[in-house]
Amino acid sequence: MKKLLLILLFGSVVTLGYAQGKSQAVGIRGGITSGFEYRAFANDFVSYKALLSTRNRGIQLTGMKEFHNPGLFDFTNQVNFIYGFGIHVGYERWNAYDPVGLHGPYYYKKRTGPIAGLDALAAVEYNFMDVPLSVGFEVKPYFNLFGKNFFQLHPFDFAFTFKYTF
Repeated sequence: MKKLLLILLFGSVVTLGYAQGKSQAVGIRGGITSGFEYRAFANDFVSYKALLSTRNRGIQLTGMKEFHNPGLFDFTNQVNFIYGFGIHVGYERWNAYDPVGLHGPYYYKKRTGPIAGLDALAAVEYNFMDVPLSVGFEVKPYFNLFGKNFFQLHPFDFAFTFKYTF
């Protein structure tokens, strides 16, 4: 199912052609938190991102505000440093030990619960000159305010990204 969605996403995006300036981007994120992302540019230095992702056998929707710094590296204008912040909501699943279960002392129940939290972002992105594509590497630490465990911090959510800009 994921492969079919990926093929449909890139098949429809590639047919859009080249744009005069960047105003939107769609892409995929592969890492601990993997999913599809949509980015809308407010101007050359600010964008807003929606990320629909999977993590911990659940689904999260993340909204972020991103700040772009294209002049950080002196050797090229094609490399951008991006940082930002946001929030996420969704649900996750886990197995909970049930010592009084009918199936013996090693019985586990499947639990599902809502999660919500805060996110941060730091990324380096390379924009190709001749084609409207970009690749990047990012870290997106997040903090769950509630969920399976209360106040859960995850500082190492690394990922590779691939985006089509139009």
